[in-house]
Amino acid sequence: MNFADLGLSPEVLKAVGDSGYDTPTPIQEKAIPYVLMGRDVLGTAQTGTGKTAGFTLPMIDILASGQAKARMPRSLILEPTRELAAQVAENFENYGKYSKLSMALLIGGVSFSDQEAKLDKGADVLIATPGRLLDHVERGKVLLNGVKTLVIDEADRMMDMGFIPDVERIVALMPPLRQTLFFSATMSKEMRKLADKFLINPKEVSVSPPTAMAATVTQGLLMVEKAEKRPALRRLLQKEEMKTAFIFCNRKKDVDILHGSLVKHGFSAGALHGDLNQAQRTETLDKFKKGEIKLLVCSDVAARGIDVSSVSHVFNFDVPSHAEDYIHRIGRTGRAGMEGHAFTIATKSDAKYLEAIYKLVGMKIPAITVDGMEEIAEEASEIAAREKRTSSRGTKTGRSRSVSSKKEAPKESSSRKSAEPSRAAEVTVKDKPPSAERTRRPRHANDEGDTQVVGLGDNVPAFFKIPFRKSAEK
Repeated sequence: MNFADLGLSPEVLKAVGDSGYDTPTPIQEKAIPYVLMGRDVLGTAQTGTGKTAGFTLPMIDILASGQAKARMPRSLILEPTRELAAQVAENFENYGKYSKLSMALLIGGVSFSDQEAKLDKGADVLIATPGRLLDHVERGKVLLNGVKTLVIDEADRMMDMGFIPDVERIVALMPPLRQTLFFSATMSKEMRKLADKFLINPKEVSVSPPTAMAATVTQGLLMVEKAEKRPALRRLLQKEEMKTAFIFCNRKKDVDILHGSLVKHGFSAGALHGDLNQAQRTETLDKFKKGEIKLLVCSDVAARGIDVSSVSHVFNFDVPSHAEDYIHRIGRTGRAGMEGHAFTIATKSDAKYLEAIYKLVGMKIPAITVDGMEEIAEEASEIAAREKRTSSRGTKTGRSRSVSSKKEAPKESSSRKSAEPSRAAEVTVKDKPPSAERTRRPRHANDEGDTQVVGLGDNVPAFFKIPFRKSAEK
């Protein structure tokens, strides 16, 4: 089967041909006809199967008839991350270049005024992250009551990132009669319950079980001590012949630390995580896609939406705490039938996470070794000793500063004392200024006497001071 058999328009087929594709992927083959029919679709497909084109291509044909109004988009695509939203926008530009459709991309890190200008002109398709879209809604810059087609993409990641309440708010602003396309890499019970809220009699399409992994990916597990992880990773990077590679960490802090270590040792590496501003993220991604950076150290969230077919390797510097993330990570390599490699570096403390992965994928990751483990152990010991010295030095410095801060000011020399005798003995109570004398009085004393007033302090109203006289008894 080819794309022409799916019922797409000549304009879309020409754009797809220009991109070098002629045969649809399984998810595209199953989803596109139902989207063109106007049916709700519940799609399950692992990362890298082409599900983005599975909804962008038919949407271009659906939107070909009609005209957008200012601030009232005709369709909406929700994405969990900026990178994924930008990737979908790029697909629309490529596949819709022969169709006269307008598009607006609403993501964080970009000027509100530029986005508002596009909304004012009218957008046939609106691609957005939930947070930035709600910002525009609250500003009154976009109305969603004209949306006829809604796409909720990467729904499992939306749930992991806590975006579901925002998605529910957004859906509540749309007309009930609409077409909804719901895509997820995994389909848990929670995902299915969520889909039931948004979909009406959907057509389910699935191309592979959520636990499936590409057969073209060679996997390996390297067990080391915690202090040996960085030296072991460097040995793996030197050993493997790579084009480009992802290196995954569980925490943003570890992304920065590992990136700095790799650059220090002469590796061509970049870092990508949620705390970077949009300009930094865009620049790093562009360099990685162009091959100017060979290694991209990143977190799971930041890697979603990065579509680079030439990635030859994936390194799990940290074992993912969620077993499903292992599948997403290694799905970054071995795409389109190409050979890929995925290596995981683990310690004894990762045992429970590894067991969860084995249970999900139905197999154990083959164990591997690297040459020079003795040198790795020695280097790890040096690193640990250096970090210990740095830590102890910082502790001593902090303690010395604390002690010095408590020391009294240096006393004046005896010669200065004799030249400038102290006047303390000469100062009497009469010499003190009135303000100083007032400060010695009781805090709650009034100006008419020393009787202390309880409760109101010095700010006692004058009428409170009038003596109370009992009336004569009758």
